[in-house]
Amino acid sequence: MRVLMLSWEYPPHIVGGMGKHVMDLAPALVQAGVAVHVLTPSLRGGAAREISAEGVHIWRIEPPQMQDYSFVSFARQTNSILEHEARALQSELGHFDLIHAHDWLVTPAGIALKHAWRRPLVATIHATERGRGQGHISNSQSEQINGLEWWLTYEAWRVIACSHFMADQLNQYFGTPKDKIDVVPNGIYVRQDPFISQEERHTFRRRFVLDDQPLVFYVGRIVYEKGLHVLLEAWPRVLSVLPRAQLLIAGTGDYLETLKRRAWVLGVGNKVIFTGFISDEDRDKLYHIADVAVFPSLYEPFGIVALEAMAAHCPVIVAETGGLPEVVKPHETGLTVQPNSSEALAWGILHTLQHPDWAHARAENAFSEARDSFNWRNIAAVTTAVYQRTYAAWECDSWGAQLAPRVL
Repeated sequence: MRVLMLSWEYPPHIVGGMGKHVMDLAPALVQAGVAVHVLTPSLRGGAAREISAEGVHIWRIEPPQMQDYSFVSFARQTNSILEHEARALQSELGHFDLIHAHDWLVTPAGIALKHAWRRPLVATIHATERGRGQGHISNSQSEQINGLEWWLTYEAWRVIACSHFMADQLNQYFGTPKDKIDVVPNGIYVRQDPFISQEERHTFRRRFVLDDQPLVFYVGRIVYEKGLHVLLEAWPRVLSVLPRAQLLIAGTGDYLETLKRRAWVLGVGNKVIFTGFISDEDRDKLYHIADVAVFPSLYEPFGIVALEAMAAHCPVIVAETGGLPEVVKPHETGLTVQPNSSEALAWGILHTLQHPDWAHARAENAFSEARDSFNWRNIAAVTTAVYQRTYAAWECDSWGAQLAPRVL
């Protein structure tokens, strides 16, 4: 089966969970026997044409100049170029069996190609604008994005959601029939310990804390819906019991300066480290040396960062919101706490730091769960099954009946 995968993000352009998902899903699908061609805008460089070591075909197009476009207008203009390039690819390579579009950012191109080629369209919705806005549409741009999300779910033959929470939101917000939605979680690769010796581990850890200081870690986008203001408000409560504790917040985003100011207002500015951007290598090392990773999101469709921590044997605490409770089993693979509650979050942090044996036991359970249930081989198998069911339904439809079927 030959699949054209449309994604706004692909290495070296990775912003959030969607980019990580596509980056890992594509080679796993190739291993499962799918010929994957990723078509993406070149927003941070990369070769125009490339075949990865795993066999993924990557095609990058030059986006238009931003000029005075709004972001939605810029995305629409970019979609016109994506569509044009996809048509050229089909002329060069032959027919694609299926189109897989990731999120609203590639909606116009995905739908245009579906109708031009009369081929089935599968859509993965990674998050929703209404969800990010806590159920509200705040301005005209949000309204446009919400409309593009609805349009994509309406036109898609099948819709993939990363969690049952997201599936319920798609049904609630867009009226997407539940029997049209497949729940396929994100996955994780379990990597080797990044440290070759305890001495190397201690040396790295001492870049941030002294040996007797507990280290609490957050990594991800620095935006309001990640609930980092709740974490800062919990921090004085933690320090009142464990004054040596240190909080490390890694990542970038438009909420970063606000958080820095808030830390000083709360009187904990000298007990919080804001690293800004960190490399994937340092992120993985931090998971391995932190005493606990905390993700206090207000909105989280899935929570791949929690999986990353679990795969690194790091104890996790998550807010009981969105898809996070589907990843972390309370008191078995981590702790879940009431969302938007600094008191509950402080309790979770203190409980973890004061009971390291229990935390270690949960972390070992979590590692097994990540390795056995959320590996990319399983995710690719489930995704391939969605493709095959979709293609089989298309063959029985009037569109498929008019075209000679390919051998899959």
